[in-house]
Amino acid sequence: MIAQSFSTLIRRAMAPDARRLLNFELYKKLYLIRRTEETIIEHYPENEMKTPMHLYLGGEAIAAGVCHALGQKNQVLCTYRSHGVYLANTIETNRFFGELYGKATGMAKGRGGSMHLSSPETGFLGASAIVASVIPVATGVAFANQYQKDEKIVAVFFGDGAVEEGNFWEALNMACLLKLPVLFVCEDNGFAVHTPVSQRHGYNSISQIVKQFNCSVLDTETTDVEIIHDLAQRAISSIRKENRPVFLCAKYYRYRRHVGIEEDFESGYRTQDEFEKWLAADPVRLQRVKLLKSGISEAEIVSTEKKINIQVENDIKLAQEAPFPNREDLYERKERQNV
Repeated sequence: MIAQSFSTLIRRAMAPDARRLLNFELYKKLYLIRRTEETIIEHYPENEMKTPMHLYLGGEAIAAGVCHALGQKNQVLCTYRSHGVYLANTIETNRFFGELYGKATGMAKGRGGSMHLSSPETGFLGASAIVASVIPVATGVAFANQYQKDEKIVAVFFGDGAVEEGNFWEALNMACLLKLPVLFVCEDNGFAVHTPVSQRHGYNSISQIVKQFNCSVLDTETTDVEIIHDLAQRAISSIRKENRPVFLCAKYYRYRRHVGIEEDFESGYRTQDEFEKWLAADPVRLQRVKLLKSGISEAEIVSTEKKINIQVENDIKLAQEAPFPNREDLYERKERQNV
């Protein structure tokens, strides 16, 4: 309720045309993530993408909302479920697919795969396959930003399973102690692989625990990208004005299995009924309906969707046809870059 009230106040202050433009930009990011992952599902069985696949389906509103609010002047790190955050930050699929196919056109020339995407030039500093490992790294980046007085904010995305790692609590404590410009984004899907919160947490709410630290705490269960975007803007403003970190906990439902492209309801740890309840509030469909109600025509939306479809189709074809890296590339060294 508080989150929705804040969102309403922000949007009332915006001109209608500017608001519609913002909402359309948010939809483009939602749709790009969704279409890209649908394309992965279509082609992954061909066994040409040489990487494990942790799909982001269901969580699109979190990545799109937060990354759009951050822009490319700030910085981002994330977990191995990295597609949504990478795509929302970079809006590119050429190097993305190149990396998934292990090709020379990937941002790491195929050596990183799906779980190690990066684009420092756009502020996406990287993803890691080790649970909670990017949280202290992000805290270190925030310390560097504070030391250099460059006014950058770093956001770090992680699942709710990461809060069971000491890394999270140590990093949170240090960020609060040093008043660092960091936004902790907990993407809470309720499971650590297959284990529900009820079998992992000896407390009722992670947000209530974090409130005991010297930071601001925001939490939401919405799939509305506009609300999440406004919450992220509120978090950014709070970090700058109150000179302390923010913890944002956003619940969502992971549509596919923990790793892989298939559904896994037959495994018994979650139900089809639970999925259907979340699907009724699907973030992509929800935003599309809102655009139509705001006065944006069906033709304009379809035209934009077609452009994104063409981008995705062209870039996956380029990746399929691209060469593999040379053996000599394994020994290539790059000079350190300031980011």
